[in-house]
Amino acid sequence: MSPHAAGRRRVRRSLTLGAPLALLTALAVAGTAVGAQTDTSGEGRSRQAAPRVTATAKLGTIPLGGFSNRLLPGTVRDDRGVNLGGIGSDIYPAGRKGEFWTVTDRGPNGQIKIDGKKRRTFPVPGFDPAIVKIRVSGRSVKVVDALPVTTRSGKAVTGLPNQKERDEAPYTYDARKPLHYDPNGLDTEGIVRAKDGSFWLVDEYGPSLVHVSARGKVIKRYVPKGLKLRGADYPVAEKLPAVLLHRKINRGFEGLALLPGGDLMMAVQSPLSLPDGDAGDSSRTTRLLRFSPEKQAVTAEYAYRFDPVGIVDPGEDDTSELKISSLVAVGRDRLLVEERTDKAARLQLVRLTRSADILGDRWDDAATRPSLEELDDPAASGVPVLRKRLAVDLRTVAGVPGKIEGVARVDSRTLALINDNDFGMTDGPEAFDKNGRLVDSGIRTTVTYVRLPKGL
Repeated sequence: MSPHAAGRRRVRRSLTLGAPLALLTALAVAGTAVGAQTDTSGEGRSRQAAPRVTATAKLGTIPLGGFSNRLLPGTVRDDRGVNLGGIGSDIYPAGRKGEFWTVTDRGPNGQIKIDGKKRRTFPVPGFDPAIVKIRVSGRSVKVVDALPVTTRSGKAVTGLPNQKERDEAPYTYDARKPLHYDPNGLDTEGIVRAKDGSFWLVDEYGPSLVHVSARGKVIKRYVPKGLKLRGADYPVAEKLPAVLLHRKINRGFEGLALLPGGDLMMAVQSPLSLPDGDAGDSSRTTRLLRFSPEKQAVTAEYAYRFDPVGIVDPGEDDTSELKISSLVAVGRDRLLVEERTDKAARLQLVRLTRSADILGDRWDDAATRPSLEELDDPAASGVPVLRKRLAVDLRTVAGVPGKIEGVARVDSRTLALINDNDFGMTDGPEAFDKNGRLVDSGIRTTVTYVRLPKGL
């Protein structure tokens, strides 16, 4: 058995069977519970008819270096005082009550201006994105299992950017020294688990859809036609529409849902930069895609229209802040779509219909002018935009934290939400002290249960 395989087996045994006690103690952490109070007054009955938080649980201090090196020994030399976080990129039911699969993003990262230009920093460049199984137990979130996402040969995929010029250049924590690009790197976001025990993830870089084995090894990465990713230590298939090459930097795929029949739904986080970045930043039209694992192909595409940014987040006037972070299947052809800014989020119900499919239309041709993203009123131009209905405005629900990136359906009336705490990172040189140690933001990973007044 290789050292990497042995390390993975040891961490799974310690996480699931409770030994050694030191690791279990490190992973069990406490938070604060929030319960809804019953009020028999008329005002109370009115509140009962509104969505409400029924409980919250928080993840505490788990040193990132120790966590990562137990999964893949030697991957993190210095965690710079960063703790495990970022697991709020998505959340998916794991079968048992209170248990969920989550996934980290690419790891701690931030931005620092040097000579007036922003540079993307990776304080822990050896960090390997991980699939993390959690249990919500009373007031705490406990890690009960974890899988490193690895290449075909068992090495870390890392979270570093793939391609020079297409992706942001990576730098050290202080933005002074450049880091290498990694064709294996993944900025993982959405997660679902298939019936055979394998996982599907989506990635921001490609953007790509990634099939991962039950043990965390990449089986295949599906990318847009023409991406020409070279040097990856796993199979890469150019099976996605070429128009996705125009994704905005750091705004590739983020939402992912598993439909009852086995197909997958993916959301492009923000409008494509077509014909340029200015058009993408001012657009309110993004795209959802349906993928058939059996056919290994995209079988449908839909235009999704954001609400005006001031409606999603009153006080915000920057349309480019709109994004989709989560998709949840609530039927064979119905989805719950989370559209948000960092401060507010709304969950919309949409129905997927054949008449709304735009796959292969002129809107998939990057040369089309005006582009789909440039249309002020896509429906008036003949685009069958998905109809949507507001299910819940999370901004109005007391107790819901900011930057919700993951939504899971617990039952027909209960949702589990998880936030992205960015590993406690903030932007700017003040993110680290004079010794290069993280000045933690204090924001913690939180799972929040929300009860709806009626079933979805």
